[in-house]
Amino acid sequence: MGLKGDFPLGIEDCTSLTGLDLSGNNFGGPIPSNISKVIPDVTTLDLSDNNFSGVIPENLANCSYLNDISLDHNQFSGSIPLELADLARLKNFNVANNNLSGPIPRFSANVPIPIENYANNPGLCGPPLKTCSVATKSHTGVIAGGAAGGFTLVIVVAGIAFFYISRMKVIRKKMEDPEGNRWTKTLKGVKAVKVSMFEKSASKMRLADLMKATNNFSNNNIINSGRTGAMYKAVMPDGTFFAVKRLQDSQRTEKEFLSEMNTLGSVRHQNLVPLLGYCVAKKEKFLVYRYMANGNLYDQLHPSDPEAITPEILEWPIRLKIAIGAAKGLAWMHHNCNPRILHRNISSKCILLDENFDPRLSDFGLARLMNPIDTHLSTFVNGEFGDLGYVAPEYARTLVATPKGDVFSFGTVLLELITGEKATQVSNAPETFKGNLVEWIYQLSVSSDLHSSIDKHLREKGVDKELFQFLRIACNCVTLVPKERPSMFEVYQLLRAIGEKYHFTADDEIMIPRETSDANFPHELIVSREDS
Repeated sequence: MGLKGDFPLGIEDCTSLTGLDLSGNNFGGPIPSNISKVIPDVTTLDLSDNNFSGVIPENLANCSYLNDISLDHNQFSGSIPLELADLARLKNFNVANNNLSGPIPRFSANVPIPIENYANNPGLCGPPLKTCSVATKSHTGVIAGGAAGGFTLVIVVAGIAFFYISRMKVIRKKMEDPEGNRWTKTLKGVKAVKVSMFEKSASKMRLADLMKATNNFSNNNIINSGRTGAMYKAVMPDGTFFAVKRLQDSQRTEKEFLSEMNTLGSVRHQNLVPLLGYCVAKKEKFLVYRYMANGNLYDQLHPSDPEAITPEILEWPIRLKIAIGAAKGLAWMHHNCNPRILHRNISSKCILLDENFDPRLSDFGLARLMNPIDTHLSTFVNGEFGDLGYVAPEYARTLVATPKGDVFSFGTVLLELITGEKATQVSNAPETFKGNLVEWIYQLSVSSDLHSSIDKHLREKGVDKELFQFLRIACNCVTLVPKERPSMFEVYQLLRAIGEKYHFTADDEIMIPRETSDANFPHELIVSREDS
């Protein structure tokens, strides 16, 4: 993100923080000496690809929950604290490309740290590197004054040279890796790994094909990026387009991952982005999806260049069409899919649009990949709740995901569609207002001024009744009390009723739940559209 400055000490106030990733920025200065007080409960610490300097503090060993420490590609100097070997949960440790010296901590045999995780440090020694030499004690009693002076001069000159060499190293590192995809170098030697495809008609691919198609996962090929990882545009030699998702911080074992893949590969619905295949290479996991020509809903509603907004997306029928299709896909996941799936990461970024602006939900099931889901209820791991602005308020208290949490997130997307505002900030609100979109809607509701929230592009075009019906549905989805929110089946039916005259939905069989409580996922009764 291009962030810079010292280590952000304000993170100490994030008392539930269990994962910290500042990698790939321009932070500098030392790590706080009292780091265990700042981030006492973290399981993952990634400060790689920055300009951090100074010593690695011994106090880091007091962060007893750490599973993963990545400090590579910085300017750390001195020795590695031997106390880090006492971190009982540590599974990965990487300090490559620094200025470290001295012996390496003797980590447990159950934590085999590869030799490349220590590479390009001037003086590290000990297994798995070279044996440390024992310094010989000097018995010389007197050192000549002239020699002392000469030695001091050498130290000063060497210090200046070391400074400039370090700076040049950082500059050269950025020049050699302008795309920020250095991690792809770890895939050397495994490019022949096959990509497992679910559709027999799909072309056979290897990891090397994906890398070539994405220009080695260049940042320029990123379609969107969220907490579960970045999505890359892949262009095959025959002109075929795919979207490749690089999973980030998946906690599942390879066996569990493969099992989930076989399940999710069979999930097919007209409003879900088809999962075409997957690939496992070393610690990296990739998913291959069908490419969606119009990107994601967030970029269509909130382009970085306001003049670049797609004219069609401003039209009310298109927004309603997107809402109905996305609701149908999520309702199918909640009520009809087998096994049923909680999305847990609904946002306008995960709603992709094809060439006709038909919506497809992406990232469905990625929560299942990252954390076990035995029933419709699912506890969160590492404090990962979803994108800011979309998270149901009860999640911070209960740490349990439910269908009504997905409904809240989807309601926020509906508010984006009807207001044209971002979920995290509101441009039309008074300067004194510092809340998010849902909080703004709460405030307008109290003052009976909800009509002012509707996007000016939609007003006075003969659809005011539809707009107010849509806004009422969205508000019901984001009510504070989960039990008072409708089910996704109900949301879909209400939206479908608004869009009846536009003929967005075909005559199909709809699964109607017998009950809508969160105590159990409901059984279904199949009826036709005419019966409903």
